[in-house]
Amino acid sequence: MEIDRRAPNYAELCRTFRWQVPERYNIARDICGRWADERSRFALYYEEESGFTSAHTFWDIQREANRLSNVLAALGTLAGDRVAVALPQRPEAAIAHVAIYQMGAIAVPLSPHCRPAALEHRLGDSAAHLVILDQVAQPTLAQIHQRLPQLRHVIGVAAADGAGIKPWAEVLEHASPRYTALETGASDPAIIVYPRTATGGGAKGVVMAQRTLLGKLSAYVCAHDFLPQARDLFWSPAGWGSAGGLWNVLLPTWHFGLPLLAYNGRFEAARVFDLMERYGVRNSFLSPAELTMMMQAVADPRAIYDLDLRTLASAGEPLGETVLHWASEKLGVTINQLSAHDAMSGVFGGGAPRWPAKPGAMGRAFPGHRVAVVDGQGKELPPGEVGELAVHRQCWGEDDPVVMLGYWQDAAVTAGAFVGDGWVLTGELARMDEEGYFWQAAPKRCGAVIA
Repeated sequence: MEIDRRAPNYAELCRTFRWQVPERYNIARDICGRWADERSRFALYYEEESGFTSAHTFWDIQREANRLSNVLAALGTLAGDRVAVALPQRPEAAIAHVAIYQMGAIAVPLSPHCRPAALEHRLGDSAAHLVILDQVAQPTLAQIHQRLPQLRHVIGVAAADGAGIKPWAEVLEHASPRYTALETGASDPAIIVYPRTATGGGAKGVVMAQRTLLGKLSAYVCAHDFLPQARDLFWSPAGWGSAGGLWNVLLPTWHFGLPLLAYNGRFEAARVFDLMERYGVRNSFLSPAELTMMMQAVADPRAIYDLDLRTLASAGEPLGETVLHWASEKLGVTINQLSAHDAMSGVFGGGAPRWPAKPGAMGRAFPGHRVAVVDGQGKELPPGEVGELAVHRQCWGEDDPVVMLGYWQDAAVTAGAFVGDGWVLTGELARMDEEGYFWQAAPKRCGAVIA
């Protein structure tokens, strides 16, 4: 990705932007392998609600990922096989993602709090042959495991144990810390994401490529005021079993070799501010609901806590003026809002100070993305007219790496998502104004892919 941090305005930032996606690319090599030789470079600070803490360098993460890749290979995992990860924010979750990507296998990130029907659908639809989980997801899996004949192996983290569960510590203990990563193509599948809301017989798995991470970087850099900068350290409560937690937090943060804070515990405003103070959190991604809870619990955070917050992003429902004003006055930051679609999240939003926010607007297209309002045939509509938000396969003559590969094993639904000369529909009705800002025109359609 080539982005001109000196560009004086939005138009120049977009005009000079280029993706430059290589033919061969692997997420694991990008986010961990290339940093691992710097043995003192910290990747993760971890804290549990109980007070337990640990710290991990990229070298630590890579060695454990190598061990896990060797274990997964011994259990029959091949390139293209699906491996599910149903874990909260904890080191094993990040290690698992690195291990899966460097094998050329496909990660299926899942919330450990999935209900039985949702977990059964996702594991069954993806035909995952192995799942890595903790004690939170274990009872749910026990209810449905017998109906999943393709699920042959379960690796248990923390207190997950019992018949048929291979304890993480035991299986990794004697595995080799050396592993030769597979050379993958940038367009090879890497992740299947299942939207949290969908209708019509279960959520459709959205297949994302190795290159997808590169496609997320424009939004990440712009939403966080040209990160990385000195002392940047990221934390977000967004779970790594969600698209938001992966694309907006874990993977792009490690792409830049930055340290990340992981907290495994309940969301409580006082604890959030305490974490931010103690670890010197500079960058965060919080939902509108979480920001509202924080505002209501602590009206003037900087009067109590010694905070060093530099950037703050959010996604989901539009933020109200009260929260935006509170963040500006009491946290000293402007909240940049991002689009939230599992198929193509982070293609438009806010990028202060290069383009100012408009109250109520969803933002502008981030550099490298061509976004428009189109009709049912994929024809671009003029400003003011209501149609469907869509993202084009190309921008400035380059393929947009953020565009999904398709829906898992459903060619018909995949074909229906693409219209015209390469527009990918998001399922959201909107209008665009004369300055290129998008405005939501109606609630998201039933069946739309929503993060």
